[in-house]
Amino acid sequence: MSEHIGHECGIALVRMLKPLAYYAEKYQSPLWGFEKLFLLMEKQHNRGQDGAGVACVKLDMPAGEPYMFRERNITPNPLDKVFGALLEQYRELTAKGRVHPEFPDTVKRHFDFGGELLLGHLRYGTSGGYGVSACHPYFRRSSWPTRNLALCGNFNMTNTRELNASLIAIGQHPIFASDTQAVLEKIGFFLDEEHEDIYRYLRTREMGGAELSRRIGEDLDVARVLTRASQMWDGGYAIAGLIGNGDAFVARDPSGIRPAFYIQNDEVVAFASERAPLMTVFDVAVEDVKEVEPGHVVVLKKRGTVQSVQFTAPLPKTACSFERIYFSRGNDLDIYRERQALGGGLADQVITAIGHDWANTVFSFIPNTAEVAYYGLMSTLRARRRDEVKAAILKASAAGELTETVLDDLILRNWPRGEKVVSKDIKLRTFLGQESLRNQLASHVYDITYGSVKPGDNLVCVDDSIVRGTTLRKSILRILARLQPKKIIIISTAPQIRYPDCYGIDMSELGKFIAFEAAIELLRERGQLALLDDVYKACLDEVAHGGSVNHVRRIYEPFSPAEISAKIVERVRPKGIEWQGEIEIIFQTIENLHAAVPQHSGDWYFTGKYPTPGGYRVVNQAFLNYHEKTDGRAY
Repeated sequence: MSEHIGHECGIALVRMLKPLAYYAEKYQSPLWGFEKLFLLMEKQHNRGQDGAGVACVKLDMPAGEPYMFRERNITPNPLDKVFGALLEQYRELTAKGRVHPEFPDTVKRHFDFGGELLLGHLRYGTSGGYGVSACHPYFRRSSWPTRNLALCGNFNMTNTRELNASLIAIGQHPIFASDTQAVLEKIGFFLDEEHEDIYRYLRTREMGGAELSRRIGEDLDVARVLTRASQMWDGGYAIAGLIGNGDAFVARDPSGIRPAFYIQNDEVVAFASERAPLMTVFDVAVEDVKEVEPGHVVVLKKRGTVQSVQFTAPLPKTACSFERIYFSRGNDLDIYRERQALGGGLADQVITAIGHDWANTVFSFIPNTAEVAYYGLMSTLRARRRDEVKAAILKASAAGELTETVLDDLILRNWPRGEKVVSKDIKLRTFLGQESLRNQLASHVYDITYGSVKPGDNLVCVDDSIVRGTTLRKSILRILARLQPKKIIIISTAPQIRYPDCYGIDMSELGKFIAFEAAIELLRERGQLALLDDVYKACLDEVAHGGSVNHVRRIYEPFSPAEISAKIVERVRPKGIEWQGEIEIIFQTIENLHAAVPQHSGDWYFTGKYPTPGGYRVVNQAFLNYHEKTDGRAY
């Protein structure tokens, strides 16, 4: 993707089902689970670089001994820093003779993360700021094991204000920090109630001491806690939690917006936000990986049982299509094929744009995640060209004109030509204070391969998506113009991004979308700006009364996608360059998107059709913010 978008955190959970001694003997490492957690997180490092955090619960620790731990970091390369610090602690304990790797009991007793239950989180900040206090896992402490809770997630709630208000209504004093804090307190409240109900019941039977604590943990109904806590939740979420008694859970939103996968065998249960990391880290086949069902929570009890339970009514599944277009790593077999199909789906528009001029067209891509779509496009283009060649040969043969010269010069020579035109350099430092200098540095993130395009060629470049158009205008189109092509064609494997996201992607400010800017400019040119006042009044009413109509869609209705694309070209065309060639921008169609990615129908950022009521509130509020010139997110 040519533009940075903060998004889609990553979660990882590892529950070892055997004693540590088992893994030390079989795998020659008492830190087997700890190492697996690191690998799961490393294989998902694309999902978050604003912070990393881990938590651990040790089972059956003696009274008085700590059993629950957390480590977080928000400095550059936070994942390396977190695990580096913990491994340094392990080395120091070994050097002092407190830990003996050949005796796993010493590892469990003295090393903070020598436990059976491990949780990890990779953060992209979309709310709550960027300090360490906003870094997951969040922690809720108590002297009762069943009231201790470590929580992390890949989510955004659209109604954090209402969640906090509900906490105030029951007498709490919540800290207005983030949706994670609100969710933590909501789960924590009902966890306390569940604990209290079991405690009072058992006390009537005169049970006390360690047996009382054990029985509370045994009888704790985690699914019931989630059912009660989630009554007001509106958003997309995959939430993972550890409870101090040794229980754990992973819950997924009822629309299946955010992804969550897991494996289970007789040694381990492990969860991740993506399927491929589980396959790689645990060396399992694709059929061994299960998906957490929408509206379900997978509960891991301390005794080792695993159960998937519906905790809220599932809604029509609208899994995030951006996961497949860009966010998830492309080494998952299905995602790889889907990205190829996204590229191939653009072939007809591309052929029209180049006027079938195969001989004078170069195809390339904007690194790095558009590469697979590029291969899909090239495969489809070559298939189309083969059809043309076949038809030309048959026609020439029928006319008795099939000579070697005709074959070589007119038919076989002109095949789709691919080149590595654009390269992406290492991310340049941006600590310099002057904004103009930072912008100048940013314009040099991309570079070109000189000589890869002949002056006068068409140059086609595949990108994943175009959000704000800033990188196109300030960097990519400028450097591509140096090659002096006749025409530059930028093709986006995603449709036009027209509406904000509120379920985990940092795309919430309507006025920053290049498609929205283009529509406003078209309204201005055609004397239709009065429509904005009508939409503003409708949005005010919709937000006030909690309706489910997206009035922002009216802004786009007067124009075809082609008209908006043409206006986008005008807005991103670099100023102050001598090159005067043509620019065209081609976007994926909604129909081709759904054909390529059939199991992930979530497309609200393209169509404005949101899966939850909160989405409609956010899109209308986003327009109010734009119209009132108010900066910031609409949720």
